[in-house]
Amino acid sequence: MKKFVITFIMMTLVVGLVPLMLPITAEAQKMYARRVVGRNGRVRYVRTRKPSFYRRHRNRVNMAVGTGAGALIGGLIGGRKGALIGGAAGLGGSALYTYKLRPKKKKYVRIKRY
Repeated sequence: MKKFVITFIMMTLVVGLVPLMLPITAEAQKMYARRVVGRNGRVRYVRTRKPSFYRRHRNRVNMAVGTGAGALIGGLIGGRKGALIGGAAGLGGSALYTYKLRPKKKKYVRIKRY
C-alpha cells in the first residue's frame, strides 16, 4: 500500500510540473516591449530582450542560496538547532554580499536620436 501512495504522489508532482516547464513560445519569452518617449513627445514601443532569470531575481536567488548553504553546514555540524543558526548566519552573510558588497549596477540605455 505504501508503494502505491508514494507512486501516486510522485506521478501527481510530475503531471503538475510538466506544464510549467514547457514554454508557450520561444519568442514570447525572450522579447518584451519597452515604452520610449522621444523629444517631440511621441511614444513608441521598442522590442528588447528580456533579462535573464538571475538578473531579474538576483536578490532572491542570492538570499536563498546563502540561507540554504548556511542551514546545510549548520545542520551537519549541530543538528536541528545548528541548522537554524546556520540558516540565520547564511541569510545575514548573503544579505551583506547582495546589498553592500556587490550592489546592483543600473544599466542606462542610450536612445538613438533621429
